[in-house]
Amino acid sequence: MSTASDPRPREPKPALVFDDPLDQQSADDTDRGWGDRPSGDSASDLKRFLDEKPPHHI
Repeated sequence: MSTASDPRPREPKPALVFDDPLDQQSADDTDRGWGDRPSGDSASDLKRFLDEKPPHHI
């Protein structure tokens, strides 16, 4: 019983990275996106208001 070798080259395995993850900047480290309202028209503002309103305020 012999097995035929696969003629296709194998893809290299991803390398392990031992960097400190706390040294890298995350999305939370920037002020981008904090408190920004998406631009839209008054109909989308009303829809967002109604979607985010708590049930006890209906």
